[in-house]
Amino acid sequence: MAGPPPLQELPPVYTPPARAASPQILAGSLKAPLWLRAYFQGLLFSLGCGIQRHCGKVLFLGLLAFGALALGLRVAIIETDLEQLWVEVGSRVSQELHYTKEKLGEEAAYTSQMLIQTPHQEGENILTPEALGLHLQAALAASKVQVSLYGKSWDLNKICYKSGIPLIENGMIERMIEKLFPCVILTPLDCFWEGAKLQGGSAYLPGRPDIQWTNLDPEQLLKELGPFASLEGFRELLDKAQVGQAYVGRPCLHPDDLHCPPTAPNHHSKQAPNVAQELNGGCHGFSHKFMHWQEELLLGGMARDAQGQLLRAEALQSTFLLMSPRQLYEHFRGDYQTHDIGWSEEQAGTVLRAWQRRFVQLAQEALPQNSSQQIHAFSSTTLDDILHAFSEVSAARVVGGYLLMVGPAPGTLPHPLPGAQPGSCFPRLCPPSPQLAYACVTMLRWDCAQSQGAVGLAGVLLVALAVASGLGLCALLGIAFNAATTQVLPFLALGIGVDDIFLLAHAFTEAPPGTPLQERTGECLRRTGTSVALTSINHMVAFFMAALVPIPALRAFSLQAAIVVGCNFAAVMLVFPAVLSLDLHRRHCQRLDVLCCFSRYRPCIPTPPGLISSGPITSCPLTSISTDLPPPLSASSSPCSARVIQILPQELGDRTVPVGIAHLTATVQAFAHCEASSQHVVTILPPRAHLVPPPSDPLGSELFSPGGSTRDLLGQEEGTRQKATCNSLPCARWNLAHFARYHFAPLLLQSHSKAMVLVLFGALLGLSLYGATLVQDGLALTDVVPRGTKEHAFLSAQLRYFSLYEVALVTQGGFDYAHSQRALFDLHQRFSSLKAVLPPPATQAPRTWLHYYRNWLQGIQAAFDQDWASGRITRHSCRNGSEDGALAYKLLIQTGDAQEPLDFSQLTTRKLVDKEGLIPPELFYVGLTMWVSSDPLGLAASQANFYPPPPEWLHDKYDTTGENLRIPAAQPLEFAQFPFLLHGLQKTADFVEAIEGARAACTEAGRAGVRAYPSGSPFLFWEQYLGLRRYFLLAICILLVCTFLVCALLLLNPWTAGLIVLVLAMMTVELFGIMGFLGIKLSAIPVVILVASVGIGVEFTVHVALGFLTTQGSRNLRAACALEHTFAPVTDGAVSTLLGLLMLAGSNFDFIIRYFFVVLTVLTLLGLLHGLMLLPVLLSILGPPPEVVQIYKESPEVLSPPAPREGGLRWGLSPTLPQSFARVTTSMTVALHPPPLPGAYIHPASDEPTWSPVATPAASGSNNLSSRGPCPATG
Repeated sequence: MAGPPPLQELPPVYTPPARAASPQILAGSLKAPLWLRAYFQGLLFSLGCGIQRHCGKVLFLGLLAFGALALGLRVAIIETDLEQLWVEVGSRVSQELHYTKEKLGEEAAYTSQMLIQTPHQEGENILTPEALGLHLQAALAASKVQVSLYGKSWDLNKICYKSGIPLIENGMIERMIEKLFPCVILTPLDCFWEGAKLQGGSAYLPGRPDIQWTNLDPEQLLKELGPFASLEGFRELLDKAQVGQAYVGRPCLHPDDLHCPPTAPNHHSKQAPNVAQELNGGCHGFSHKFMHWQEELLLGGMARDAQGQLLRAEALQSTFLLMSPRQLYEHFRGDYQTHDIGWSEEQAGTVLRAWQRRFVQLAQEALPQNSSQQIHAFSSTTLDDILHAFSEVSAARVVGGYLLMVGPAPGTLPHPLPGAQPGSCFPRLCPPSPQLAYACVTMLRWDCAQSQGAVGLAGVLLVALAVASGLGLCALLGIAFNAATTQVLPFLALGIGVDDIFLLAHAFTEAPPGTPLQERTGECLRRTGTSVALTSINHMVAFFMAALVPIPALRAFSLQAAIVVGCNFAAVMLVFPAVLSLDLHRRHCQRLDVLCCFSRYRPCIPTPPGLISSGPITSCPLTSISTDLPPPLSASSSPCSARVIQILPQELGDRTVPVGIAHLTATVQAFAHCEASSQHVVTILPPRAHLVPPPSDPLGSELFSPGGSTRDLLGQEEGTRQKATCNSLPCARWNLAHFARYHFAPLLLQSHSKAMVLVLFGALLGLSLYGATLVQDGLALTDVVPRGTKEHAFLSAQLRYFSLYEVALVTQGGFDYAHSQRALFDLHQRFSSLKAVLPPPATQAPRTWLHYYRNWLQGIQAAFDQDWASGRITRHSCRNGSEDGALAYKLLIQTGDAQEPLDFSQLTTRKLVDKEGLIPPELFYVGLTMWVSSDPLGLAASQANFYPPPPEWLHDKYDTTGENLRIPAAQPLEFAQFPFLLHGLQKTADFVEAIEGARAACTEAGRAGVRAYPSGSPFLFWEQYLGLRRYFLLAICILLVCTFLVCALLLLNPWTAGLIVLVLAMMTVELFGIMGFLGIKLSAIPVVILVASVGIGVEFTVHVALGFLTTQGSRNLRAACALEHTFAPVTDGAVSTLLGLLMLAGSNFDFIIRYFFVVLTVLTLLGLLHGLMLLPVLLSILGPPPEVVQIYKESPEVLSPPAPREGGLRWGLSPTLPQSFARVTTSMTVALHPPPLPGAYIHPASDEPTWSPVATPAASGSNNLSSRGPCPATG
């Protein structure tokens, strides 16, 4: 038993043996897969026929359902909260964040507004009086911002964050302090007297000028007020805080300033200060003890000498702290200034946002254009505005992207060529112009009445509606939208959905001949539904697998993409067939495309023989005729050239119809002779042994085309199944299928071409593996903000010069703080020793509440010891002692026992802090209440944020009654924190190292019984990278396994599924490697695209694999046939996807371009190359056996044509024929009807035979090869 020769091995005049008992049989092991697929196709056939019978109802109900779902967009919520978008769901960070919000509420204590100044000339020293003067100019302009809202004026002094305002019993002093108490502004100007100019508070005292920080000397003021009020406690508070002379005791940056105070060190010398020397070691606010701004907070790009002294710097930074909306609301609630405006927290937020936007605007405009310095301003509202802009739907880009698919096609308007016969269907232009919209151009046909431009328009609009309905369903399900949803998903879904539209529309027009009109839609779904289902299911599975990445923003995007793909699938399989059915009615009535109210029907006019050149011609019937003619005949010599008799393919005349094959294409040669006398055509058929394939076809005659379930068995053979007798221009004959059949497949499937393809793709894979090592983790905010903007300039400068992050070490409840002090100190020490933690200056104590609390206790203990030694405090009285001594007196007598709370005998037998530096446990919570009430500046500086907050307690040393001596103990702490600064974090690896060190310190503390966790933006947004690659590999592996199972289940061929998965894995690795060469970092967003690439890659591979599986012949021949039928739809799908992505290139956000447009474009190109080059080569080498095989029996008959008889005609390739004969090669599609499948719809009126060479349903307007009219008159 010998099979047919493979591709490129057919001899020029090869003729199959004449007799074969069974030309096609089912491979024994593949009967079940073929039957199951046929069963599924039968169900699709029934569905299509049902849709066609009720197309109007289906279309109406479908549009109604999708429209109703699209209304869900009205309740869509766009999430812009970074924590809600990027904190890993269910992770320890998520749990810790929930715990923090549960104890402290939703908002932070303050918001930051920042100014960064850098020189225009990079590397220039900025530590000069002139540069500091420009910084003062910008900061002063920003600090003077006022906004008017709700009939009130809001300035910095009203809304800024003020830490530790003390409670004073003297009402006049308390009101003055409230007005004068400075805002927290971290600025290098605080090293100079000019720092006072940023403080806007003022107070008035009779007989004095307005008191401002520029002229306020606290020490002198207390001396002047001393005779009029008892301010001893306030004086001690200022002394503890080391306020001194505040700003008036600092040097003037410009000593020539008329307002430079006489107390300034350089007032009299008029000498400009040494800026570097003054800034060395940092600056202080009005309190030297509690408000120390380290150098790293103020200066960037610093350089030092060998002794560590500051020499130069390249950047300055000032930070303004504002209250949070809740704090601002609480501060003014019930105040006389807001009682008439219905003050609310929402209004407070509006005030803050308006002030911040104005702050940024004025700061950026403060310096002249020709200045040597530049100011970068930023606020928390700026970041929110960026995220809102990033998440907004760009209506222009969405509409533009969809119009790109559906625009008009003027190049195919139905105007005849000059000189053409009236009614002919010649196009006006040869190729459509490249700027025409893709869908209409793809669907248009040269026959104006048979064109499908309106179908393309309707299809794209249907996909748009399906995308809207999918997103509306997501909104109804409560899935929040984000930037990825609004910026990317509409275009990605368009590219994926339109591919299916192309497929069904092309398959519908290329229905097999003989298909009854009532079954056209069913036949279309039967031929394409399997692969549509396969690709759509794989898309959904891919996106659902991508939802394994536990980042809320990407999980929401993945779920939304899966739902949108599902809605696209439903629209393509249910609603779009109804559109096709309606268009079939239009074409049956010969109405124009788009302008369906007008009809343009003309009977096909046969082409005069004189216009026919050698090569294929196009005829009206469903069969195509190619001629090999002698020199053209004149019109008079062929009076009946239009009368052609049908040719029966004798090769199958006595054969058994194979089961499972719906349509076959046979090729037969004949010679037609027109006799002028009888006005009819005499057709002479050669013997069956002499049937030869057309010699011009490089694929040979064995490319039978089974009606399998390949996604696009469109049958776009050149010159086949045309509807009008029109002259075919050369440009009209060429298409992608022609290119694939006659050029691409023969070249690709040659041995040396295969070797070259394998080598090239192997090299690409090797380079990609190297590129994968270059991929770094991370996603900086500078990657998200549009380049060239002021915001991007600020973030770039901040990342370069001020890579500082405020973090906190949070201690939870569940353990006894009083008995765990040593473990808390050890935890702080361990955390402070981390490489990334910025150490405090050697002269400053650690900034933690436990240290401040202990130091305060030691201070009042020392004061008590002095007062006790001097006799000012006795066992029975503390009135004559100092304020601190009296506080220690009251604390020392506490027992913590509710029955006997006081014990005076403890005054000399105990200490507030023992020799080991620990606080006695029985005094811990009582002393905490006293410290919080008595040292507000220390509490504010510690940023402890106690929960539950200790009770308020007012101290009066003159009140020694029992009630005043009893101090309420604070409740056991459930939340407290130690603040830290992290620095030097430039790369993701630095963040990961810091996070791992912090987590290790907390784990070690947990072994000592202390429950703690780190908190701050590095832990919120960078901890995902600890397990991101693990999640990525897990999702990819699960998805590849799922893809294998889905393909194996629907193809019922694990061999083919394995090859598909191999190619998909290579695509993913290569995409990952190319990301490394492009410098695209790995974050959750590229991970989702990489995971989704597996599903998207199925679009480019499964069609070729399915086409290979459902054809017969050698591997080379089957690979060529698969390419012929799938090259065009796969390319169309790639182009439609690229057009859908094209609008992303116009995004204002470089992030969208780099991380979505570039990556998805590379993915599409990789898919095209792998699907149309690598996979066919692999299939031709390693492909599975066919489901249907051709078997030839040995025949004694000769395989070459016999010698012609004397004087007779020569058959085969003989070029010699009488002038009145023409050799005709016709390619016929035979309609075969296997036994009906379960659920298949059989039209009752169908009485067609088991098979027919050419079925000509009248409704379709198709005609056989018989005459359409009399011969044309000739001159």
